[in-house]
Amino acid sequence: MKKIFIIDTNVLLHDPHSVFKFQDNDVVIPLIAIEEMDNQKRRQDEVGRNARRVAKLIDELRHRGKIFEGVRLDNGGTLKVEMNHQKVSQLSGALEQFKADNRILCVALAYKDEFPDRKVILVTKDTYLRIKADVAGIEAEDFKTDKVNIEELYSGAVELKVEPEVINQFYSNSFLAWDKPEDDPGALYSNQFVSLVDINGSGQSALARFNPEKKGLVPLLHANAEAWGIRARNKEQRYAMELLLDDNIRLVTLVGQAGTGKTLLAVAAGLEKAIDEEVYKKLVVTRPVIPLGGDIGFLPGDKEEKMRPWMSPIYDNLEYIFGTGKESKKEKGDGEKPKTSNIETTIRYFKEKGQLELEALTYIRGRTMPRQYMIVDEAQNLTPHEVKTILTRAGEGTKVVLTGDPYQIDHPYLDSSSNGLTYVVEKFKGVKLAGHVTFIKGERSELAQLAAELI
Repeated sequence: MKKIFIIDTNVLLHDPHSVFKFQDNDVVIPLIAIEEMDNQKRRQDEVGRNARRVAKLIDELRHRGKIFEGVRLDNGGTLKVEMNHQKVSQLSGALEQFKADNRILCVALAYKDEFPDRKVILVTKDTYLRIKADVAGIEAEDFKTDKVNIEELYSGAVELKVEPEVINQFYSNSFLAWDKPEDDPGALYSNQFVSLVDINGSGQSALARFNPEKKGLVPLLHANAEAWGIRARNKEQRYAMELLLDDNIRLVTLVGQAGTGKTLLAVAAGLEKAIDEEVYKKLVVTRPVIPLGGDIGFLPGDKEEKMRPWMSPIYDNLEYIFGTGKESKKEKGDGEKPKTSNIETTIRYFKEKGQLELEALTYIRGRTMPRQYMIVDEAQNLTPHEVKTILTRAGEGTKVVLTGDPYQIDHPYLDSSSNGLTYVVEKFKGVKLAGHVTFIKGERSELAQLAAELI
């Protein structure tokens, strides 16, 4: 028998097309959810855009019939907007009768009474509403379509214990055949990194990358490269440098806790590729603005002054890079370029030349960005739909790097399993143009590493 799914407002604002993702079951949107989205439609961020998208979709479906009676969807299910919330009296007196969440809960209660033989499920990303639904006897669950299992998230690397002769063969031939079918437990993904370790424990090892076209493991070409005075300090950072400096890789995802060097390496590699090698027209560094209070507009000053607090982590990385770069980097140029001892002047110099752009993600959306090295920091605070919007804006020749920590999320309706960063990691594993690295060891300081592990 078909199930009945009651959809909360936050699910629709998370994914405007969520109503089409319940197979051939019946989908019910409480009228109060429409009212809540109406209150969000004037916002200029992703929430406002999604509210307008949902309104457009439902308006188009109205042409198929009366929306309050239910209209047929292409997948065989139905969509209905329901205003019955008369079960408020059944709720505990401790709950506010006119609160939107409680009225949505009452719609679910009404359907459970009306259809006792059918399974009624409330779908919401609000943990508190799921708790209240459970108390009221209503089955509730999170929106699972875009969730990944964070415990089984693709790491981008694997360690293989082999005989020492195999490692010697790899060094001698700069290649090791590895042609195993996809259903084989030993199969590797495209651009997956491999650490070959002596099975006898001698300490002999080799680092390689899987190339599906050559059907084997190949040596790393950029792992020991220097980018603006920055070198990799551990195995995972070497893997990251290999991806960041490879022009054939168009999408790089870097996941790791604070202090592991994700953003620093990405920015250093971007400067190398955009300014020194001029493979890309400019380096664009952006991050989502997730305020704890008001929006970015309440800050004083012009746009750049408003942006500075949100972009401070990026400025910190730039200051570190410019302050520790090689002397040749400092002096290189047409004679007009100032030395890096004046960090602010250096940043302003590259921005005025059009080689460096620091923007909040709010100002990036909607643009087409050809031949640019684009870094999206704190990508774990983006929804899968937002990440898709960013990636589909990448123009010809553009490289996109997503960095973040899935365990440090500020977005109220995202978690380590449902954010855009982990979603992209899983969706793009094995894709020829993409590569991923999960960082393990912290390099910021001993204190930072201990804090990340113990707190």
